[in-house]
Amino acid sequence: MTNEAREDTRGPGDSNVADYKLILRRVLDNRPSGTRLKLAAALGKNRSFVTQITNPAYLVPIPAKHVAIIFDVCHLSGAERAAFLEAYGRAHPGRLRTSHREARTRTIAVTVPDLGDDKKNRALEQLIIDFAAQLARYAESVG
Repeated sequence: MTNEAREDTRGPGDSNVADYKLILRRVLDNRPSGTRLKLAAALGKNRSFVTQITNPAYLVPIPAKHVAIIFDVCHLSGAERAAFLEAYGRAHPGRLRTSHREARTRTIAVTVPDLGDDKKNRALEQLIIDFAAQLARYAESVG
């Protein structure tokens, strides 16, 4: 099947889904290594999920509830954020409410021992990030 024939089977919002996924992919490509893993942890998903939501070939939409987390973890610039929101809005009219556009977050500093090994220190940091994300999701679900 040619690319043109494949594109003909897409729905009207599909190119917009690909547009915002492409924006997110470019953002992540310009961030430090480990950002994809941090994003996966913050979303409570596997790293393969991040691959899927950044691949324009996969037309599965990014859930609106994840947008604020993506903005927070990936540190999108104002221009990147505006371009993403514009494409997301075209793909999914009305899906984003104002509360999802701006994440309200707080930063908490945690002091931990230096384990004397970069790999162990990164693993401990990732465990804490994962745990904090799970606690936040739990707190939101019971509140």
